[in-house]
Amino acid sequence: MENRIAVRARRAFDGERVLRQGALVLVADGRIEAVRTFGPVPDGWELVEVPGATLMPGLIDAHAHLCGDSEFGALDRAATYSDAELDAVIERALRAQLAAGVTTVRDLGDRDFAAVSWRDTPGLPAVVAAGPPITSLRGHCWNLGGEVAGEAEIKAAVAERVERGVDVVKVMASGGLATEGTDFLACQFTDAQLALLVAQAHAAGLPVTAHAHGLPAVEQAIDAGVDGIEHCTCVTPQGVRITDALLDTLAEREIAVCPTLGLVGDAEPPARIRELLERTGSTPEERTRHAARMHEAGVRLVSGGDSGIATPKPHGMLGHSVADLARGGVSPAAALVTATSVAAQVCGLGERKGRLREGYDADLLLLEGDPLTNPEALTNPPARTVLAGTVLETAEHRL
Repeated sequence: MENRIAVRARRAFDGERVLRQGALVLVADGRIEAVRTFGPVPDGWELVEVPGATLMPGLIDAHAHLCGDSEFGALDRAATYSDAELDAVIERALRAQLAAGVTTVRDLGDRDFAAVSWRDTPGLPAVVAAGPPITSLRGHCWNLGGEVAGEAEIKAAVAERVERGVDVVKVMASGGLATEGTDFLACQFTDAQLALLVAQAHAAGLPVTAHAHGLPAVEQAIDAGVDGIEHCTCVTPQGVRITDALLDTLAEREIAVCPTLGLVGDAEPPARIRELLERTGSTPEERTRHAARMHEAGVRLVSGGDSGIATPKPHGMLGHSVADLARGGVSPAAALVTATSVAAQVCGLGERKGRLREGYDADLLLLEGDPLTNPEALTNPPARTVLAGTVLETAEHRL
């Protein structure tokens, strides 16, 4: 007999808009059967309700590294784990995400395609996976196994990802802070090489998202025709430089930008990283301000925490990323969209996740408080989580 539950709340957000009359969501066999206004529960349906809670879709973390153990040096350590150790790290990461209300995770860089095998694991968040990020020789995150040099190796790397069944291709267009010896201001590929990579992926039906901190890498990624840009910090030696023309181009081409906002706790980064951030003006406050400016310009934003890479970036921190957007001036409802319906679209799941809509996967949250007036409510675990139609035990996980 199918499991039939009715999830009800007087305050609801459907992934795109506020439902002013609340909602009664009927769930059967893991799917949303109907979405009604708040009202009586039909006979034969088990009521799930938390007084004062907000009903909304499960959150989607659009930028995570499941092989990261949420401590400084995580991605370097990921290269040293045995297969069993790596699986244990990934499982802990997914459980931490789920405890925070994240029901879908887009992994944008693993080791040995490890995250691919965790897609649609019962009882854990759905996973959208990129496999190892494609990078230059000794480039950013080279130790995860995605190094390439020259056109032939770029073609082979894309072909391998197609064969492995990844959902998206991740390329390190610039160096990164976490990999010593790389320059986060500089491009890692030539214009022709990056354009070739994008063309190969698109020919195979795969989107491409590019890690890009330096302004030259952001501009190069746009010219190459990428579908998304991670960080999009636009750093130069003189500081962050984002022109109106650049914002217009991002908006017109509907390039999805994940600014990877949010920090948890007060742990200081290593001195090398702190010095680079301060010297180039890439402070958390600046990045939040620039993300809000992108939103105002019509850029398509999604939220992701870069979860798992460091102590201030643990798995389950997505609520902090969304709250940061609101702190920067984005309306709470618009900030929520970046972690629900728009994130689902960008992750290729827009037809079944990220909304309270008939026929969609029954990934739901009952969140204590009102994130539509106080986005900080997202930084606490939900009162109830429904994953694929199953009501989970209340989590004790807090960041």
